[in-house]
Amino acid sequence: MAGDDNRDRGNGEPLLKNRYYKNCPGCEVDRAKELNQGSPVKHLLNIWMLTMCTTLPISCIFPFIYFMVRDFGIAETEADIGSYAGYVGSSFMLGRGLTSVAWGIVADRYGRKYTILIGTVAVIVFNTLFGLCTSFWMAVITRFLLGGLNGSLGTIMAYCTEILPEEYQATGLATYSSAWGIALVIGPALGGYLAQEHTYQTWINSPSNNLGILVLQPVEKYPHIFPKGSLFDKFPYFLPCFVISAFALAVLVACIWLPETLHKHNVSNESNKDAEAFENEITEKTVQKDENLFLNWPLMSSIIVYCVFSLHDITYAEVFSLWAVSPLELGGLNFTTDDVGNVLSISGFALLLYQIFLYPTMEKVCGTINLARIAAALTIPLLQSYPFIAMLSGFPLHLVITIASVLMLCIPAIIDTCLFLLQNRAVEQHQRGAANGIAMTAMSLFKAGGPALGGVVLSWSQKRLNASFLPGTNLVFFMLNLVEALGVLMMFKPFLAERKEQLQ
Repeated sequence: MAGDDNRDRGNGEPLLKNRYYKNCPGCEVDRAKELNQGSPVKHLLNIWMLTMCTTLPISCIFPFIYFMVRDFGIAETEADIGSYAGYVGSSFMLGRGLTSVAWGIVADRYGRKYTILIGTVAVIVFNTLFGLCTSFWMAVITRFLLGGLNGSLGTIMAYCTEILPEEYQATGLATYSSAWGIALVIGPALGGYLAQEHTYQTWINSPSNNLGILVLQPVEKYPHIFPKGSLFDKFPYFLPCFVISAFALAVLVACIWLPETLHKHNVSNESNKDAEAFENEITEKTVQKDENLFLNWPLMSSIIVYCVFSLHDITYAEVFSLWAVSPLELGGLNFTTDDVGNVLSISGFALLLYQIFLYPTMEKVCGTINLARIAAALTIPLLQSYPFIAMLSGFPLHLVITIASVLMLCIPAIIDTCLFLLQNRAVEQHQRGAANGIAMTAMSLFKAGGPALGGVVLSWSQKRLNASFLPGTNLVFFMLNLVEALGVLMMFKPFLAERKEQLQ
C-alpha cells in the first residue's frame, strides 16, 4: 500500500526503498522486482512468445507469395510477379507505420497488456483471412489491416525494460531481437513446408503477347491433409496462416495472466500527505513527458540508424525468397518452397545456438557497438557473393547458401540488439512507450518500401541479364550493399550518440 517505509516490521521481509500504491499493477511489478520475486525466465519466455506471435505473420508469406501472386493472374509476365509480391509485403509495414504512434499512446494511457491483447486478436483475425484471399487487392487490404491493428511490437520493447530488473533488461532486449530474428526464419519455414503451391508446366504467350496462358497442375505435398476438393485444396496457402493464427490464439489465452506494468494510482483513499506527495510526483513526471523526444539526439540517431538497417533487412528477406525460387535462366536458384524452408529452418536453429552460446562472449570481448559495426561491415562482401553462389549446383549450392543464410540472420540480430539498447537507454522509463512508438513508426515506414523496392529491383535486374555493368542479380545485391554501407557509416561518431548518463 502507499507509504510503505523502510522499517523492519519483524516479519522477515526485506526493507523497501520505494513507496508503492495499493491496487496499482505497475507498483506490484516494481515491488516484486525490488523484493526479487518472480522468475526472470518466466518473463523472458513471455517476451519471446509475444514477439514470435507478432513477427511470424510478417515473414510466413515470403516463400509462397511469389506463387500466390502468380495464382491471382495479375502479372502480365513472369518477371513482373516480384513487383506485385513486393506490394503485398509492403502493405503490412505501411499499415503499421501509420498507426504505431497511436498504439504507443494507447499503451501509455490504457496499459501495455491492453495493447498486446488487441494486437494478438488482430493476428488471429486478419492473418487467417489472408490465407483465404482470392485476389491481389484482397491480399493487399488484409495485410494492411493486419499491420494497422497490430501495435504490439513497440509496446513489447517498452515492456522488456519495465517487467525485468535493471540487470536483466539487456537480456530482455536481446531476447526480443533474437525472437524477432528466429520468427523471421520459422515463419518462412512454415510457409515453405505447409503451403501447397501450384506449379506451372509452361508459360505460353497469348496472341496479344500481353497475358500468359497458365497451365496448372496442383501439387499435393501431403495427400492425407489435402484431399481433393477440401478447404486446403481450394485455398493452398491457408495452412501456414492457420497454424500461426492457432499459435496466436494460444498466446491470447496465456496473456490473461500477463502482468501489467503501467502505473495506475488511485489516491482518493490515501492520506492527505500521501495524496499531496503523489500529486507532486505526477507534476514532476508531466514536465518530463512534455520534453521533446525529437530533440533527444541519442534517441533519434539510434532510431535513424535502426531504420536504415530495417530497410535493408526486410528488403533482403523479400529478395532472398523471391530470388531463391526464381528460374535458373533469370539468375535464381530454382528452389522449391521446401528448399527455402530447409535453408531457413537450419538458419533459425543456428541463430538460437549463436544467441545462447556465442553472442554473450563476443559482446564482452568486442563491446556491443563495436560488435555491431564489425558484423555490419562483413555483410557487404557476403551479399555481393550471392550471384556467384547461384552458379553452384547440388550439395555445394545448398551448403554454401545455408552458411550465407545463417550469417545473414545472425548479423541483423547483433545490430538490432545494439540499437534497442541505445534507444531504451536514451530515455527515462516513463518515456519509453512514446519513444518506441516513434521508433516503430519510422521503422515501419522504411520497411513499407522495402519489399516493394526489392521486388521491383529484382524484376528489373532479371530483365537485364546481358547488361555490361552489374548484369542480372548482381544489380539487386549491389543496391542492398549501398544501403548496408550507409548504415555502417552512420554507426560511428559523430552521427551515432550515446546518452552521457549511461556512459558514466
